[in-house]
Amino acid sequence: MFDLGGRVALVTGAGQGVGAGVADSLAAQGATVAVNDLHADRAAATVDAVTAAGGTAVVAAFDVTDPAAVAESVGALEADVGPVDILVNNAGIPAGMAMVRFAELDPDDWAQYVDLNLYGVLHCTRAVLDGMVDRGWGRVIVISSGAAQVGAQFGISLYGAAKSAALGWMRHLAQETARSGVTVNALALGLMAGADGSAETDAVARTIPVGRLGEPADVGAAVVYLASEEASWTTGQTIGVNGGSIT
Repeated sequence: MFDLGGRVALVTGAGQGVGAGVADSLAAQGATVAVNDLHADRAAATVDAVTAAGGTAVVAAFDVTDPAAVAESVGALEADVGPVDILVNNAGIPAGMAMVRFAELDPDDWAQYVDLNLYGVLHCTRAVLDGMVDRGWGRVIVISSGAAQVGAQFGISLYGAAKSAALGWMRHLAQETARSGVTVNALALGLMAGADGSAETDAVARTIPVGRLGEPADVGAAVVYLASEEASWTTGQTIGVNGGSIT
């Protein structure tokens, strides 16, 4: 069950954190994993960890917000290891992201959230979607956030707005591809280990019903399910991976 042998997966933003955990989980189920990151050294570190555990992975360093770079890099990747069957749109934290209330957020900083969390998802999906449809099989998975589902007081409004936009797009794309063998789903994450440790996030952490923060492996397991043949009747869904904090 959940065998991904022979599949090629591209995981964006996988040089650290949740993305690295997703790459580990997909490789453990037999997928060849292309590890994307803006920084090649971070991607290489994840590749080294995957291969040390017996998996197969390659570096795919490019900027998901640059459509030309995405198209060129995906083309080179597919020539090297084969067509992408599974796309995990995980990249989502702009460099230097801070918790700032909307009224104090510089308008010059608005675009970075939308560029990464919406346009980055669109660019990467566009680069692989036609091939998935032509082959009659594909998985597009958006790593979203509880911030896309409920409001928060601690200064993540633009991040939440961009994540919400990607969820809305996901539901439409799922309908468009439903007869093609391509499923499109999202995971809305709760507070993860490695969060900023501020008083606000510490307070949220204490309210999580299961009593702990999320780990990358928690997300990886959910991605493996959505990427599998067994999930062929699951599409257009947003699944909470949040310890029960949003129900």
